[in-house]
Amino acid sequence: MTTAHARHELDVQPTPLALLLLGREADPKSERGVECPGDLPSPSDPDLVERARAAKERLGDKVFVLGHHYQRDEVIQFADVTGDSFKLARDAAAKPEAEYIVFCGVHFMAESADILTGDDQKVVLPDLAAGCSMADMATAEQVAECWDVLTEAGIADQVVPVSYMNSSADIKAFTGKHGGTICTSSNAERALNWAFEQGEKVLFLPDQHLGRNTAVRDMGMSLDDCVLYNPHKPNGGLTVEELRNAKMILWRGHCSVHGRFSLDSVNDVRERIPGVNVLVHPECRHEVVAAADYVGSTEYIINTLEAAPAGSKWAIGTELNLVRRLANRYADQGKEIVFLDKTVCFCSTMNRIDLPHLVWTLESLADGKLVNQIQVDAETESFAKLALERMLALP
Repeated sequence: MTTAHARHELDVQPTPLALLLLGREADPKSERGVECPGDLPSPSDPDLVERARAAKERLGDKVFVLGHHYQRDEVIQFADVTGDSFKLARDAAAKPEAEYIVFCGVHFMAESADILTGDDQKVVLPDLAAGCSMADMATAEQVAECWDVLTEAGIADQVVPVSYMNSSADIKAFTGKHGGTICTSSNAERALNWAFEQGEKVLFLPDQHLGRNTAVRDMGMSLDDCVLYNPHKPNGGLTVEELRNAKMILWRGHCSVHGRFSLDSVNDVRERIPGVNVLVHPECRHEVVAAADYVGSTEYIINTLEAAPAGSKWAIGTELNLVRRLANRYADQGKEIVFLDKTVCFCSTMNRIDLPHLVWTLESLADGKLVNQIQVDAETESFAKLALERMLALP
């Protein structure tokens, strides 16, 4: 039987997502984005650092470069400010005199910056293919279908959506439109407390682990209070009774980096490094968070290691670029800082922003050519901003 005949017999059709991953389709709304136009400098060009410096100098105050903590060192060195996604978006909003905001991060972060900055400011992402696998796990169509399921179950009016910052502008807009709020890994508990004052249940998007860890570890709920909504199954793979009994309806999404850490990783590092402190991000699996000594956001991780005593030992469950940077920063204080998993893992989409892309971006802007602008349409921006403003107003 030929391959074509077998495919016909099985009635297998490639999905839009499969075609996207194979590079045979492009989806401008996907966090995976599309390839950059234009010619990039060679990554082996020894003058890249000087070219970036010169272009940034030519632009002067017209450009403001934001660098997420997970970016490569070669890129971070040109950032005017560093931070997590929401801090950087706020930093951009506080810089109205900058004509260009160059966001060295991923697509949803640049969208958030565009939402919070002025209409005359232009947000630029050096590589349009720098997306986020977690954000891609919840599309606007899937979430609208989920809301229909909740409506048919008779509980939609009891549900308040809470969406993680690591989501697309479309999901943030859905959240704002349905009376919900955005959260970060730092204020997720405050956001959930607020949500439960507004309704009886929460639909938490798109990271199941942050939602579960916050509800169970920080707020004292049980695992039985949580159900997992799978957008790839009819009715999310849940019965009406399960939906009605749940307090937390968790979306089946996760971070491809933080989701790789396992309980075995924790046990192994404790055996290898006696006296080690295990410090992980709340995007990690529940069993990993439960076994860790410390749990917190990226900023919490940075501050904890800064305050740690000399000679202390730490295994960190977060993105490798940051872990390596912190290990180098505190090596002279005798702080031993290692990656929690023995297998090295970078965030592949964060790493798409490299020095050649940054140089191409800065030189293009310096020559008066606007490239890779990220623009959120007015209606989406309006509702997304409403959700973000609710977060900013959290007690």
